[in-house]
Amino acid sequence: MMGEALIVGLQRRLTPVPSIVVAEKREDRAADLANRFGVQIAAPAAAVLGAEVVIIVVKPQDFRSVVDQIAADVPDGALVISIAAGITTSSIEEALPQANVVRAMPNTPARLELGVTGISAGANCDTAALARAEQLLASVGTVISVPESLQDAITAVSGSGPAYVFFLAEAMMAGAMAVGLSTADARNAVVNTLLGAAHLLDVSGEEPAALRAMVTSPGGTTAAAIAVLEQNETLDSFVAAIVAARDRSRELSAS
Repeated sequence: MMGEALIVGLQRRLTPVPSIVVAEKREDRAADLANRFGVQIAAPAAAVLGAEVVIIVVKPQDFRSVVDQIAADVPDGALVISIAAGITTSSIEEALPQANVVRAMPNTPARLELGVTGISAGANCDTAALARAEQLLASVGTVISVPESLQDAITAVSGSGPAYVFFLAEAMMAGAMAVGLSTADARNAVVNTLLGAAHLLDVSGEEPAALRAMVTSPGGTTAAAIAVLEQNETLDSFVAAIVAARDRSRELSAS
């Protein structure tokens, strides 16, 4: 699905529209992508022949197999962007020494061009190639360039981040129904509250704590709710969750 999101963003945002060749092992999926987006379909080695940019969109366990199929055919100086979780740039450069390697971690809102992608350049990636990677990935949202030592951190924050928001939405909807709202009304109230709050946080320039304080009148309803969250150490739990995600990303990178 992330590959599809990138196809949509690249075709919609780049001028001229790029020529995209897709290597997809599932024939039905390949046919679907060709029918909907007009992309060409080819075997991995053929797909990268003459390519200026190669984007590797596979699960970590499939990375080695795919790279072995394309290593001899990736052109010298090509930009190779990998979004395989936990695969280091040094591993990619070892397999593809002729390439400018960039490691990236997008998140699922890229499907709506509202994603956040953390990128890190390999040791042999030149400045122009990194800038091009940033331009391409900006077609699906915000790009944050970080040292590779922080890739596990960006994975924990934005890569896994949508799940935290969905978890919060799930909890708020459960609370809304517990106090009597219908499922439809609970969803409508929660979704639009999250959208509005996120937009306010974005455009106001205020810190989250300041915006929260504006809503939290002493002795009021919000104060009662925040007191319960604080008693249950909710903030500390979120910090611990992000640290746990960071640590698991490190484990995957080392495996």
